[in-house]
Amino acid sequence: MPHPEVDKINNIDMKNFILFFIILDFCLSLQTNFSQTTSTDTTKLYRIQTLDGNEYIGNILHRDSTALRVKTMNIGVIDFKWKNIGKIIEIKQEELKNGADWYQVLQSSRYFWSPNGYGLRKGEAYFQNIWVLYNQMGVGITDHFSVGLGLIPLFFFGGMASPVWITPKFSIPVIKDKLNLGIGALTGFVLGENKTGFGVVYGLATYGSRDNNLTLGLGYGYAGGSWSKAPVMTISGMTRVGKKTYLMTENYIFNFGSSNLIVAGLGGRSLIRKAGLDYGLALPFYSGLGTFIAIPWLGLTIPIESKYN
Repeated sequence: MPHPEVDKINNIDMKNFILFFIILDFCLSLQTNFSQTTSTDTTKLYRIQTLDGNEYIGNILHRDSTALRVKTMNIGVIDFKWKNIGKIIEIKQEELKNGADWYQVLQSSRYFWSPNGYGLRKGEAYFQNIWVLYNQMGVGITDHFSVGLGLIPLFFFGGMASPVWITPKFSIPVIKDKLNLGIGALTGFVLGENKTGFGVVYGLATYGSRDNNLTLGLGYGYAGGSWSKAPVMTISGMTRVGKKTYLMTENYIFNFGSSNLIVAGLGGRSLIRKAGLDYGLALPFYSGLGTFIAIPWLGLTIPIESKYN
């Protein structure tokens, strides 16, 4: 017949036995996690951005809880303290051109003004300004959905009515890095006036990569409660000709029944510390207009935050 004291001792031993294995399992998990943080693939290439604004490209030789050892492409092996590192970004093979890092840029999701089939990635955000008055901010909610908010603050000039708008957009990858579709809208109103709703809904097809592509678009606009009878067609494209230089074109075809208005945009984009400076000319061609007009274009897009910057 079991003795109560013996049962009590056995229960204590069983509890200690279980506790021992719980502690052992915890220690093993710590060891596994630690080994995972210290091991690394030395064949991969990374861009290391430090908090003082410098960038280094190289292979990670070793990492632990306090420091990172990197074999850089230009100045040899460097040890970085984690507290001095801002970001570590893996460089894809297609981003290397003749040994230089042609990093992906946030501005590749749009041309001078119109978007393309690619979208902002989750967490990316930018501020765009065109000729001082036009202001728009965009943010990636997910990798396939982004939204923007814009304003032309004419109220600074004697309280004039000021347009404000919102721009939701879905990006749908069909063939990775080759074919993307975009569906979106721009809808807004004019502050200080009644019944001034305006906007456009559109669809886009972009063929090519983020750096080199061609986009065909179709959109219907509305204003004052009525929709346009004919769609607006767009043909736009960009090509990256250098680490920090793009050539771009953005073109619109408006149909007014018996006549057409074509607005052709030609120019480029230069990257200045990840910001994009857009410049070019807008050239309107109208069947009833016999005078040649060239309108200068100047815009600036500043990244606010990006896991790729």
